[in-house]
Amino acid sequence: MAVARLGTVVLDCPDPLALAAFYAEIIGGKAEETEEGWVELTGHEGTPLAFQKSPGYVPPRWPAEDGSQQFHLDLTVEDLDAAETRVLALGAKAVDAGDPVRTWRVYTDIAGHPFCLCAC
Repeated sequence: MAVARLGTVVLDCPDPLALAAFYAEIIGGKAEETEEGWVELTGHEGTPLAFQKSPGYVPPRWPAEDGSQQFHLDLTVEDLDAAETRVLALGAKAVDAGDPVRTWRVYTDIAGHPFCLCAC
C-alpha cells in the first residue's frame, strides 16, 4: 500500500513569477502568487507545478561532470521542431538537441533547470 501520492512538483528559482509564466506558455495555465515567494501554476492538465523563491539559488548543470542533474521535467509534444522553436523564443536554451531522428531533446528553462521535449 502506498504511503502517499504525488502532490506538487516545486522548482526553486530566483524569480517564481517569471519561471511560472515561462511554463504557463509551454503547458498552459496561469501563474498565481499564493504567498510571497511562492507561485502556483493553475488551470493546466497534469501534476501541479509550483515555484519557490530561493535567494541562494544555483542552477543545476546538464550534464554534470561531478554528479547527476538531480531532476528534470519530460514534456510531451506533438511536433518537436515546432515545440523547440517556441521554447527557444520563450528563453529556453538548447543543451542537447541531439540527432534529428531522436525522439527527445534537452533544454534548460530561464532559471537553468533541465527539461526535455519528448515526441509522443
